[in-house]
Order: sequence, then C-alpha cells, then structure tokens
Amino acid sequence: MRGKYDEKLEKILCEVQKPARYTGNELNSVHKEKTDGMVSFAFAFPDLYEIGMSHLGMKILYHMLNERSDTVCERVFAPWSDMEQLMQDNDIPLFSLESKTSVREFDIVGFTLQYEMSYSNVVNMLALSRIPLRSRERGDSDPFVCVGGPCAYNCEPLADIIDFAVLGEGEEVNGELIDAYKEWRAEEKPTRESYLERIARIEGVYVPSFYDVEYNADNTVKSITPNRGCAPAKIRKRIIGDLDNVFFPEKLIVPFMDIVHDRIMLEIFRGCIRGCRFCQAGYIYRPVREKSVDRLCEIAANSIAATGYEEMSISSLSTSDYTKLGALVDGLLDITEKKRINLSLPSLRVDNFSMELMEKVQKVKKSGLTFAPEAGTQRLRDVINKNVREEDLVRTAGIAFDGGYNHIKLYFMIGLPTETYDDVAGINDLARKVVDVYYTLPKERRKRGVSITVSTSSFVPKPFTPFQWEPQDRMETLVDKQKFLKEKITTKTISYNWHQSEVSFLEAVFAKGDRRLGEVLISAHEKGCKFDGWNEYFSYEKWMAAFEENNIDPEFYAYRKIPYDEVLPWEHIDVGVTKKFLIKEHERAMEGVTTPSCRENCAGCGAASFGGGVCFE
Repeated sequence: MRGKYDEKLEKILCEVQKPARYTGNELNSVHKEKTDGMVSFAFAFPDLYEIGMSHLGMKILYHMLNERSDTVCERVFAPWSDMEQLMQDNDIPLFSLESKTSVREFDIVGFTLQYEMSYSNVVNMLALSRIPLRSRERGDSDPFVCVGGPCAYNCEPLADIIDFAVLGEGEEVNGELIDAYKEWRAEEKPTRESYLERIARIEGVYVPSFYDVEYNADNTVKSITPNRGCAPAKIRKRIIGDLDNVFFPEKLIVPFMDIVHDRIMLEIFRGCIRGCRFCQAGYIYRPVREKSVDRLCEIAANSIAATGYEEMSISSLSTSDYTKLGALVDGLLDITEKKRINLSLPSLRVDNFSMELMEKVQKVKKSGLTFAPEAGTQRLRDVINKNVREEDLVRTAGIAFDGGYNHIKLYFMIGLPTETYDDVAGINDLARKVVDVYYTLPKERRKRGVSITVSTSSFVPKPFTPFQWEPQDRMETLVDKQKFLKEKITTKTISYNWHQSEVSFLEAVFAKGDRRLGEVLISAHEKGCKFDGWNEYFSYEKWMAAFEENNIDPEFYAYRKIPYDEVLPWEHIDVGVTKKFLIKEHERAMEGVTTPSCRENCAGCGAASFGGGVCFE
C-alpha cells in the first residue's frame, strides 16, 4: 500500500493546521524499502507529533530498530481533529510518517504509554488504523499490538485491547521480539497464539490473555493465574546493566516544526536514589545506572555535528545526583561554549544547587530555574520523603537571585496523604519566603522585578509506590484546596497555576485500574473521547456515561484505601522493588519518618537483585 494515499494526502495537507505533523522526510529520519523477510514495526506515540518527537525513548528505539538490516521501523502519531476529519472524509486510514503505509499493514504496532490519559488515543488510533479494538477479534492479517513505557507496568485497563506488553527498558527485548517474529513466521503453520506463546517465554514480555483474573463479590481481585505453561507466575521487568555500551542514537531526527523539547537530550543515568514516596518513576526505574563522562561527551559532540541544534538538555530524574556532575558540565562546556550552544540542566535539587554550577550553566544563555519542593511544610515533606528543607530552598533562591535570576518556578502537589489545610497554606508561605529573599539583596544586585510561579498538580496514587494503597482526595476536596491556596496568594509577585481535578481523578482510576476498564475505554471511544490531556477535548460527562454504561463505579479505584493483604491488579508484575519494602515505606510515611537516599544507606528495596548500578557502587 506504499504510496496509495500520496495523491489524496497532497490535497488535504494544505487544509490542516500544521502540515509538518504529517509530512515526514525530516533530517536524519530513516527510509527503508521493505523486502521479503523483513519485519515491519510501527512505533506509535498516542499524542501529537510535537509531543511524541520530544520523547527520548521513542528516538532511541526507532533508530535502534532501524540499525537492523532485517527491520523497518516507522513512526505514527495521533492526528489532530482537523486531519482526522479529512482522513475520514477521504477514506484514508492512519498511516506511518516515513512511507505513508497504512498502519494495519505493519507486522507489529507498538504504543508507548507515558501517561494514563493517552489510553483513549490508543483506542482511537487503532480504530483509525482499521485494526479490531479487542485482541480476541484480530485475525491472521492483523498486526500484533503491544505497549511499553511506564504505564505498561499496570496495563490491565488495556489487557483486552493489546496482544502483549514489554515491561522495562526496551533496547534488548525489542530485538528479541523481532528475532522471535522471524522464527515464528518460518513455522509451517504460524498462528497468532503460537507467536504469543513463543514471546511469553522472553523475560519482560507480558501476554494478558495468558492470565485468568478472578474477582471477589466486593469487586476486589481474588486471583491472577497463568492459564498455560509458557506464562510465568511473575513477569519480571528488563533493565540495561551497562549504559555506556547500550545503543544511543547520535543522528537524532530534526523536525521541520517546533516541538515541545526542540533540542538535543543527553541521558546521563536511569533511575533515582531518592525514593520520594509518590513518585512511580523513582521505583520502577531502579537501580540507578550512570553513563560515564567520556561516553556522554562523545555522544554530545556527535549529536551536535549531526543535528545543528543550538541547545542541549541533560536528561535524568535528578540531574544533580549524577556523581561526576562537575566534570560532566566542564566537559560539555568545552564542546558547547565555543559553538554558542546553550546547556540546560533541568531536574536540579534545591539541597545541592551551587553558585559554581549556576555560573557554569549560564555561560551561553540564562535558562529558567525550576525547583520542586512538592509540599508546603516540613512535616508533609517528611511524609513523602522529599528530604529537602525550607532553608535549602531559601539558600538556593538567594544564590539564583544574586546570580541575576528574577524568575523561579516552584512545583508542588496537593492532596498528598495526611495533608491538612495548614500544609496547603504552607505553599503560599514558602513562596513568600522566596520572594523575601529577593528583597534582602542590595538594590544594585537585583535584576529588575521578581516573579515566582507556583504550580500544583493533584496527587495521583500510582502502582509500585508506597502510596499505592492510599485513596485520592475527592474532586470537591481538591477544588476546595486549590481555591483556598488561590485566596491565600495575595501578592502580584506570585502567580498560581493548577491542574483540572476531573482529569486527575480519571488518571487515578486508570493508574490503579483492572482489566474490567477495557470496555469502558471502548465505550468512551465510541462517544468521542480522545486527547483527554487536552482541555479542549476532555469531556468528564462522556467518561461518566461510559462508566455507567458498563456498570463500573470509577470511585472504587480512586477513592478507596486498600488493605495490604488485598491482591492488587498488578500483583503479577515484578519491578524488583518488593511489596514488603513498599509496605515498610508506607508505614514510615504515616509516622513521618524519612528514609535516606540509596547512596547514604541501602534500605533493602530489592533492586539489588538486578546485580548492578548504585546497589554495588
């Protein structure tokens, strides 16, 4: 079907808002002709082009798969409403960017799940591809549909929609899936089930249809049991042990249009040593593994030469925890400064921010500063194990203002377990103290005008965190807390942004949901739900109608405190961090007791079972 829709596409592209979302042919994109024996993989990002093209994981796996001579990997993104309507009017199915091939013609279609509110786009993209929505309805001519990414660790709401999930880091396992596909295709009479049986034996691959779930009368999960011998009782995630020698693309695709993160992204390590109790990424990516300074500088130099970008951003969960950050910044500045390339250091912590570091990163261009105290009082920061103190933020603000900054962004969460209105008021108090630091400086050392942006997101309990047993605040409570904080902020130097509570509620439902939610997703799709992370599309009423239609109470998933002995929908998934450890951390949270970072003292979380990283430094 290559080229079949070229003429139609040429006619409609001039009618859409941003044609560059659909044209492809960017610098460093890969174009291959599929020949007999090759495996075709459609890498699908369930959001707009400019969101998906900002995601480092997609870039890594796209180029890695295309390094194989036996594989064609092409990109697919969710079309915006104007393009979707024109595609339907002109009988054009969803297509890949590189060859404009119908997605349905690929061997495997893989979606990356970065957050729960993209699930409706997964369903919509399958429908636009004319692929049956339920895995049991697919035949021999249909592609296999898989998912990966952080939300795949509890992909139960999509269990009846996908064929399989990849748990963990994909560089090695994706190659094994391609190898298995070629072997399967060479069988005398290959069936869809025989491929799934073959890959279910690969560590990190989860085939939902190979597990039976039983429920109790109260709607809790009674048991999760493999229904065939190839399916393990526990599916263990995959990680990469040696980041220096793992594949990393140096010829990154350069889009023709602005994207959200339009720069080189340099991944310095994976995982996090801190153990913030609300943060799923901090647990599912353990243990921490670093890349060496020499390897990072080599990647940086090659990436600059291959792209022409004028900005480079370091990528990690907590940049200032990189053990050789000073040497890395010096090495990168040797490369970037003479070429006038800006070096950005996001994800810095307030407890180890220094004047020396600040002076280094603003040599070419002064970027904005963002810090995440997460909670307004020390009591609540101890509950969530943030392990930063008010004096850390005050000290850091002083360094920043003295260095010429006059705008700082502060990120907080509301609705955290044990939170009181005093904790919410503490957000305003902390922001005011930051403003006060500015005015303690002599006038001649202040940059004109100070502004502080306070942003609050609503706490969402996530699987594989110590707070997975906690309920979410009810929507009306979250709205009341947002209103309370807004009224507390009375100075024009502090601006306040917050998240829509209805979206946070649905995020909690699907984060902690089970496979009964699959029919809700399909019903919501039939009612027009998609792009639920976008205000102009999100419809709470349509979602509630979809739940009611399927006799599902969404509050059961979001607002219920779960006992430790209850079987969780993700009980059969092994991320390395043990349930026993998470229970211990939850108990310490309720006592307001903090846990030191992995480098200060091993807390015995279980990640040492992977045999590397920070656990063995």
